[in-house]
Amino acid sequence: MTIETIIAVRVQPNASRDAVEGFATDADGAIVLKVRVSAVPDKGKANKAVIKLLAAATGLPKSAISIIAGGKSRSKTVRFEASAEMVRTALETASPNKGTSKG
Repeated sequence: MTIETIIAVRVQPNASRDAVEGFATDADGAIVLKVRVSAVPDKGKANKAVIKLLAAATGLPKSAISIIAGGKSRSKTVRFEASAEMVRTALETASPNKGTSKG
């Protein structure tokens, strides 16, 4: 049995730096993880940068993280092959904005 965690991610491509910004509430009231990547959204470069960033933030191998929806959108659904508690704790630790904020 594989343990999986699914997280909604909002990506800002072409940013000045790569960063996990933290969890936030979007306009629809859903909780999303906000990330920035310096890669441009061209030929999957930003998607690869998102996976690399999330792997570094969680300590998981890149092969344990995949974008399962939203490959051509800023709003993505990402699957982690790890427990929800482990993923949440690692992402909150990597984020300068601890906890959930509006935005």
